[in-house]
Amino acid sequence: MQAYHALDVQYDGAIAVVRLNRPDKRNALDQPFWDELPRLFQALDDNDAVRVVVLGAHGEHFCAGIDLALLGQVATQLGHDVARNARLLRRQILRFQAAFSAVAACAKPVLAAVSGHCLGAGVDLLAACDLRYCSSSARFSIKEVDMGMAADVGTLQRLPRIVGEGRLREWAYTGCTVEPAEALAAGLVNRVYGSDAELQAGVFAIARSIAAKSPLAVQGSKRMLDYMRDHRIDEGLEYVASWNAAMLQGADLKQALLAAMNRQPAVFDD
Repeated sequence: MQAYHALDVQYDGAIAVVRLNRPDKRNALDQPFWDELPRLFQALDDNDAVRVVVLGAHGEHFCAGIDLALLGQVATQLGHDVARNARLLRRQILRFQAAFSAVAACAKPVLAAVSGHCLGAGVDLLAACDLRYCSSSARFSIKEVDMGMAADVGTLQRLPRIVGEGRLREWAYTGCTVEPAEALAAGLVNRVYGSDAELQAGVFAIARSIAAKSPLAVQGSKRMLDYMRDHRIDEGLEYVASWNAAMLQGADLKQALLAAMNRQPAVFDD
């Protein structure tokens, strides 16, 4: 695995542990982050030994959003031609979007563990994950409205399916602070832990449980759920029938049945 600067990558068996790595800047997202994130998640996707990804952060806060210095750098590239400025900005926005889409597209489940502030683009990143957990210290906010802009890298596209449109509109229009209890009630997070230590222990227990399952079954389940976001039920049923026509002939089903009969845990190949 190549070296990264904005990200810290470690491995715990079949679990890849990815942490935002600018704790002195509250993990604000600078240019190296946007360059490294899609490359890293493509590498994790290609690595069959990785079955689950846990996404967290070093320091007290998960993410303070996009680095304002980066926005300043983009502003210095703007000239007097509105059309060419728009072309430049559109390219930059699409690059940012592609970085988070790489997280969402990863075949492996991505579990987010959030402590402290998760603001602006941090919420966009969170929305691209499969499962989201937080400690009681977490605070969430769609801050873009306070910067005079609409969130543009995933929050407004992904979160309506997660928290519902009405609640998301309130959060996006007001930039309010969402505390853990509300985040849990809305479905933004799956579970709230009492402390950061409990968060880490709890998320890794869930990750290990997933990693022990058939990787083909887990990744197939993710593929089916992703497919159903944009298709009718009958289309989804047709798709899973075609998928399982191949998967049911695999070794994992036989291994699972044998383990059940022998009352032993199943062990699956990567």
